Amino acid sequence: MRFYLLLPLAIAFLPTVAAADNCEVSISAGDGMAFNTRSMDIPLSCEEFTVNFAHTGRLPKGGMGHNWVLAQTSDVPEIVKVGTPAGLANNYLPENDARVIAATPILGGGENASVTFDTGALSADSSYTFFCSFPGHSSMMRGSVNLVD
Repeated sequence: MRFYLLLPLAIAFLPTVAAADNCEVSISAGDGMAFNTRSMDIPLSCEEFTVNFAHTGRLPKGGMGHNWVLAQTSDVPEIVKVGTPAGLANNYLPENDARVIAATPILGGGENASVTFDTGALSADSSYTFFCSFPGHSSMMRGSVNLVD
C-alpha cells in the first residue's frame, strides 16, 4: 500500500532527474589524436553544462597531452595560433581570452578533469567546435557542438 502512495511522488521527480542527466557529457581521448566522439549535443534547457574529460592513454601531458576546449568555430584557428606560444603552463591557450568559452587543463595519461560552463554564452545562431589545443592536435581532434531542444 505504501508503494502506491509514494508512486506519484516518485514520478513527479523523474523529469527533474532526467533533465539534470542531460546537462552533462563524458568525453575521452587516448594516446592517439582522436576524441571518442565527433559531435555532442547541449540541450537548450540546460542553464549550465558539464563536460567530464578523461585522457585514457598512458603518455605524459608534455608528450601527448590532451584537453577539451569550446569556442565558436570561426574563432578556433586564431585561438590555436595564439595559444601555441602560450605553452604547456597555460594549456596552449591565450590567457584570459574571451573567445574560449570553456576548457579543461591539458591532461596526461590516466588523468581526468571536468569543466562546467554557463550555456547562456551560447547562441543558436552560431556554430561551435570543441577541440584539443595541444600543438598539432586541433586539426584532427575536433568535433561539432549541437544546441538541441
